[in-house]
Amino acid sequence: MLETIKKLPKVELHYHLDGGLRPDTIKEIASDLGVPLPFDGEAWQSALHVTDDCPSLIEYLSKFQLPALCLQTAEHLKRAAYEAVEDAAQDNIKYIEIRFAPQLHTERGLSLEEVVSSVVEGAKAGERDFGTIARIILICLRNHDVARNWQVLELTKKWIGKGVVGIDLAGDEAGFPPQLHRSVFVAAKQSGVPITIHAGEAAGADSIRQAVTGLFARRIGHGVRLAEDPELLELVKEKKIPLEMCLTSNVQTKAAPSWEDHPIRQYDELGVIVTANTDNTTVSNTTLTQEYERLMRYCRFSFSDLKRIVLNALEASFAEADVKEKLRAEFKAEFDRFGSA
Repeated sequence: MLETIKKLPKVELHYHLDGGLRPDTIKEIASDLGVPLPFDGEAWQSALHVTDDCPSLIEYLSKFQLPALCLQTAEHLKRAAYEAVEDAAQDNIKYIEIRFAPQLHTERGLSLEEVVSSVVEGAKAGERDFGTIARIILICLRNHDVARNWQVLELTKKWIGKGVVGIDLAGDEAGFPPQLHRSVFVAAKQSGVPITIHAGEAAGADSIRQAVTGLFARRIGHGVRLAEDPELLELVKEKKIPLEMCLTSNVQTKAAPSWEDHPIRQYDELGVIVTANTDNTTVSNTTLTQEYERLMRYCRFSFSDLKRIVLNALEASFAEADVKEKLRAEFKAEFDRFGSA
């Protein structure tokens, strides 16, 4: 079934650039920059991957430290974005939105403008060489002050339509509620910038409510804890706000108790728009093909359901109208080849 799912054209909406950096690339860049690896031999890779025994989101986030040290030059940022698109193409992902926080990549002197330019350039080169359409989402961080996140919004407004398609809020959800950054996202809404917000992963349903009603989220990253507030669930359905769900990551961070008990099937049956994503291919040691296979194995999704999930993601994407139209036609032709499988 994995081979069949791999052939299915797919859409990835929730992919972190640093969390998907290839281990071999990290090793090469670390050598170039003189960044010490934490362990000898091949054991250093344990600093990159989590397992299903990961105790918490805090442990999960610790795996980003080494990739962050390796993404501090224009050359390495371009390479990371290029390889992200190449990896997506190898998994038959036809459209990917790659997100990252520009503020985390200035430690060796790059300006925020240079950071964004480098990632966009690398993604465009990957799109040209591998055919997968790639767009960028810029992340504001919850633990940064509002002034720094205003800088991210200004970057987003400058680059929107030039490779960037939206803005996000991520980081310590429990410690920094969405409302702290409301002014930035009110301005984003007023500027017509598409908004997605990480919510309902490490904090409860009220975090999702704030993201939807206060920060104007058009999509929710994760949203695992939506069911804690039935009224909010109805609001999310009514507003047709899709959830960017990440099965393996949610289990590893303990946002969901297990694959079998992940709420994605429940939400789908209740009429919430759900999508499946990797979150971080390296940190979670997964691919989108594997995520879809786990939907079938653990969550009672059929192969026909997977096609619907792909189309959910396409319609939920921040892609330009002509891109969506092109991909709709391509996907229909591809889906027809699978018949009723």
